[in-house]
Amino acid sequence: MARKKLIAGNWKMNGLMADGVDLAKGIAREVKALGKPGCEFLVCPPFTLLTSVKKALRGAKVALGAQDCHFNAKGAHTGDISPLMLKDAGCSYVILGHSERRADHGESDELVCKKAAAAHAAGLKTVICIGETLEQRNDGKAIDVCSRQIMGSVPEDSTSADTVIAYEPVWAIGTGKVPTAADVEEVHAAVRKVLSKKLGKSNANKMRILYGGSVKPGNAKELLSLPDVDGALVGGASLKVDDFLGIARNSGC
Repeated sequence: MARKKLIAGNWKMNGLMADGVDLAKGIAREVKALGKPGCEFLVCPPFTLLTSVKKALRGAKVALGAQDCHFNAKGAHTGDISPLMLKDAGCSYVILGHSERRADHGESDELVCKKAAAAHAAGLKTVICIGETLEQRNDGKAIDVCSRQIMGSVPEDSTSADTVIAYEPVWAIGTGKVPTAADVEEVHAAVRKVLSKKLGKSNANKMRILYGGSVKPGNAKELLSLPDVDGALVGGASLKVDDFLGIARNSGC
């Protein structure tokens, strides 16, 4: 089944105002130059840059997303931000369950699921992240770990219209290490089977599963041409216009 690729940039905790706006303008300019690209684009800057980046992207077919949200619409939650606030700021997506959130903030599958349900209720699409550590990979538990995270983190009523899955092996994020194409396809195919079990075959076949972890222009063609890889969640390379767009171009967008 044909699924339109999504090239998503996770800026993480990077970018002051001037740099963030310049980056967004550069991405907008290059996406416009593509005319009618064969893929969709998404950028997820820090909260402080959402409004400014939204303005900088004006006129370009680039969606805006955030990197996390709370599961409540409002309330006494100092330092948090609600899905409705993100929607109000112009976001259409939110990344949830990234391994850095799971590790640094102790986020469980249950919490990620609550956040995803709240995001869907607010009209946001979610990019739900899964992935194994190097120890789990070496122990032969990669598929078991990812399957458990899918079953626990994805709401029961999720659909291909409101949910994207991102497989990011923890040991490959920002390290320059990349699993083999065969390993990536094995996990992606297994994840689609689990999604079929949880959400039904139709939703699973339509749902996009991104790969993330040291994605760059040089390996994009190989990774994004795999049957069950429907785009990329890009970290460091999304902070450079040429690299981010190079990934898109090399993947056939």
